[in-house]
Amino acid sequence: MAKILIAEDDRNLALTLKVTLETEKHVVEVVEDGKEAVDRLRLYSYELLILDWNLPEMQGPEVCRHYRGHGGAAPILMLTGRGDIGDRVSGLDAGVDDYLTKPFDMRELLARIRALLRRSSEYEGDSLAIDPVAIDLLSRTASVRGKPIELTAKELSVLEFLMRRPDHYFLALDLLNEIWASDSDSSEMAVRQCITRLRRKLEEAGAMDFIVTSRGLGYKIESK
Repeated sequence: MAKILIAEDDRNLALTLKVTLETEKHVVEVVEDGKEAVDRLRLYSYELLILDWNLPEMQGPEVCRHYRGHGGAAPILMLTGRGDIGDRVSGLDAGVDDYLTKPFDMRELLARIRALLRRSSEYEGDSLAIDPVAIDLLSRTASVRGKPIELTAKELSVLEFLMRRPDHYFLALDLLNEIWASDSDSSEMAVRQCITRLRRKLEEAGAMDFIVTSRGLGYKIESK
């Protein structure tokens, strides 16, 4: 599972991409123009960006250049109908990591995404662990003392978010803004319910009190 931002103004294609990626347990947010993509990137972090070249307001390469110029490091996949080598060189110089020419097969899209995420994880390590819980960043699975546990995409996102920031408290509102940002019908109650389910699954697997709750401060995972 990865947190992915899609910037695509073709609503039918954007919906198809979103559904396909969510089926693979990714957390997906969609915007329809380049300016909105830049605004979202200022506020939230993502593990992969999928940008259409011909976006309204600000084209894909401009979004990419702006993102890289402000320190953004997530891999970027550019969707384009352009086959000209000059355009590809321009995009690569702007910071694009890979291209996919329209029309494309969803199987190729998924393969390219797996490759980009795998390449990215090689730099940060293949796993994230705070005893007794571990997340395999390649397979996007979690385990307790080596025993796999079944988590939803949102549960895994919450777990990964907290494990990447140990010893820091986060309110339900913080998690809502970071992980549920594109879900207009979500609420702080949905976050609390998700954490309740996540905590129960962890405890059933033997990770007792792994997520610490403090009234008024929020939730955290303590480094060991």
